[in-house]
Amino acid sequence: MKITHLSPFIFTFNAMGSPCELQFYAPTPEFAQKVARQITTDIYRLEQKYSRYKADSFLSKINQIAASGGSISIDEETAGLLHYAQTCYELSDRLFDITSGILRRAWRFDSGILPDDKIIETLLKRIGLHHLQVENATLTFSQAEMELDFGGIVKEYAADRAATLCVNAGISHGIVNLGGDIKIIGSHPDKKPWRVGIQHPRDKTKIWKTLTLKTGALASSGDYERCLVIDGVRYGHILNPKTGYPVRQLAAVSVVADLCVVAGSAATIAMLKEKDGEKWLKSLGLQHFIFKN
Repeated sequence: MKITHLSPFIFTFNAMGSPCELQFYAPTPEFAQKVARQITTDIYRLEQKYSRYKADSFLSKINQIAASGGSISIDEETAGLLHYAQTCYELSDRLFDITSGILRRAWRFDSGILPDDKIIETLLKRIGLHHLQVENATLTFSQAEMELDFGGIVKEYAADRAATLCVNAGISHGIVNLGGDIKIIGSHPDKKPWRVGIQHPRDKTKIWKTLTLKTGALASSGDYERCLVIDGVRYGHILNPKTGYPVRQLAAVSVVADLCVVAGSAATIAMLKEKDGEKWLKSLGLQHFIFKN
């Protein structure tokens, strides 16, 4: 049997507001570049489709309908993401809610001031995934002045897709890292695992945990990306959709799962569940690491 020599390749790029990296083993530079182009093209496609920052994205079109309350035709991919979001919504006791991004209108983490309670009260009335219906490739908003944000799902979904595209192309050894959302394609050719570091939630210069993984995925959620510190109190960017205020008890949660989208949503749900987050993760049998405030 012919044994093909494999060489390591690394491709770095920026997407979805994050530094990204692909590492995998391939027989030739030409083949590696072809696979990398295929993967980055798909990631950029997802960014264009679901970015809330791009006025011509499909998500922006959805939110135009969400603002007035109406219906819009959606494709199978979008329907799948919405169904997954609905599952997370139900499993989290309505804490994981992709309609809660509207709270950003109140919380300006670069302002240095806390939002007005009345503004939060007004926005809370516009939150609730139960106001959405998906049927026959149509998304309907039963309430106006709403907004969707796939930010808690799409990057992780993109990491899983990237790994699948690699496998379909014949890549068996590698790792996808989209801004800390990680999916393992397979161990190194010599069967050694990948070493993956988790950033310390309170010191960006330090590694909090180092894991060795041959399969699966890792994703983290925490209050360290954007926050306000007022009178010694830290207000992170993970907002409870029922209260409109940041979670306070947990600083960071990292979860290992088979799929990156599962690891990411589970980590976020645990953050939102606060004191009950660890118990919830244990009930699911997911390997996890929690940094408490």
